[in-house]
This record gives sequence, C-alpha cells and structure tokens, in this order.
Amino acid sequence: MMSRKLAWVLGLTATFLLVEIIGGIVSNSLALLADAGHMATDVAALSLAWFGARIAQRRQGSAHQFGNLRWEVLAALVNGIALFAIGIGITREAWLRLNEPREIDAVLFGGIAAVGLVVNLISLRVLHGHHQHDLNVRGAYLHIMSDVLGSIGAIIAALMIHFHGWVPADAIISVLVAVLILRSAWRLVKESGTILLDRVPGHLQVSQLEERLLGVPGVTRVHDVHVWTVTSGLIAMSAHAVVPVLEAHPTVLRQIEGEMTALGIGHVTIQLETGEACGAEQCGHEDHGLLAVPGTAPHRH
Repeated sequence: MMSRKLAWVLGLTATFLLVEIIGGIVSNSLALLADAGHMATDVAALSLAWFGARIAQRRQGSAHQFGNLRWEVLAALVNGIALFAIGIGITREAWLRLNEPREIDAVLFGGIAAVGLVVNLISLRVLHGHHQHDLNVRGAYLHIMSDVLGSIGAIIAALMIHFHGWVPADAIISVLVAVLILRSAWRLVKESGTILLDRVPGHLQVSQLEERLLGVPGVTRVHDVHVWTVTSGLIAMSAHAVVPVLEAHPTVLRQIEGEMTALGIGHVTIQLETGEACGAEQCGHEDHGLLAVPGTAPHRH
C-alpha cells in the first residue's frame, strides 16, 4: 500500500531530521543545520504526499470532500512561508560566519552528514518505481533527491574542514543548501497560491476544453466552461453543452467525460441542454461567452 510506504519514509526522515538538528548544534556546523532545514522540506513534502494518498483511499461523496482536500493546499502554503524564513535565516547566519568563523567539529559533522546520505538513499529506494506513474509520490521523490545533494555538499564541507582547515566551506555550503530551500519554498507558495485562487492549471487552456467539447458529435454549443485544481493531482471542470437531440444525451455525456479524462481532468460536471429553453439570449452571458459549432448558430467568446 502506497500510503504505508510513504508513512515509513516520513517517519525515517522526521527522525533523522531531529538527529541533524542536535548534531548541528553540538558540532557547531551551519551546513548541517542548513541540511536539516532542507530535510524539513522533505518532511513537509512527504506529509502532503501521505495525506494525498490517504485521501485517495477514502470513499467519494463526502459533503465536505473538496473543502477537506484544500487542507493539503493550505498546509503547503504555510510550509512554503515557513521555509522562506528558514532559508533567509540560514543565509544571514552564513554571512555572519564568513566574517567571524567558528570552530567546528568536522568529524561529528561529517559522520552525521554521511548517515543522512544513507537515510536519503534508503528513502529513494523505497519510493523508487512508484514515482514514475504517481504524480503525488514523484514530488516527494524529487524532494529527497535534492536532499541527497545537500548531504553530499555537507560531507564535502566536513572533509575540507577536517583535512585542510578551511572553515568557510561550512558557510558556503550552507548558502547553496539555502538556495535549494528557497527554491522549494517558492514552488510551494506559487503552486498552493494558484490552487487557492482557482486559476486555470498551467498545462490547460479553457479554449482547449471548448474545442474538445465542440468536437463531440451532437454538441452544437458550449458555454460557462470552467477548469481549476482542487488539490494536487485532482483537476475539476464544469460546463454547459447544448445537445438538441435529447436521446443523444447519454452517449454525448459519456464521450465528453472520456475527452476530459484524456486531458487529465478527474472531476467532470456537465449540464446538457437541448437549446429550447436556453438559447443565446439566455445562456450567452457577457462574461463567459458562447461558442457554437460552425453552421449551427452565430458564436462569440
């Protein structure tokens, strides 16, 4: 079960996060603390992925289904804002340490970083394969992959300090990790903000949906087409389609659902109309426009 594997990786990552924080404080290594900050992004990503997997296992039809799914998005927004603060704080501390270097226990620093690399590699092994066909898991997988780079950077810094005594390596590696944290934070804030504002998903266009709808045999006009992201991995759409032949409605509805599924839309709401009580004057709202198959009626959009 995917949610169980995600929970296992989440527990492993969260446990080592605490180890890195304690180790960073004891060894006085900012790079180790920075890597812990980046691992915090993994914990956030894994938590969201686990939550999404659990939601996917639940039965549909809850009265608050969409509202409950938005908790995942709100959590991502809060995590993104918090990670911005962490990234900026690490960058500021790195600047101070470049001007005033501090003594660092390179052996403890490097040892913990090496264990962290092993933990991340184990997590990747657990999720490997699932990330290729599960978008939710892929996000968590990529987060851990970037944390592997952070662990490698921390190990390099520890080796340089231990063998060459170059203490600034700690601060420099910390800045590089902070950039990874800020990048992840920006992505979280941007994606969650886009979803909360109900904006059209970046890979889709309303005109694209309208063309697909008008391409279904029997559909003469479409209007009030909307598409938005409910939560990560779940896109919804709604539209009105004019199908003059009442007997064709069941077939047209199935074909429309198939077309929308092909575009990756998981929740489809279609209102079919015959056009008798819903002509251009009544349905063609100014702000939404109205499209028609050429030859059936004038169209505007």
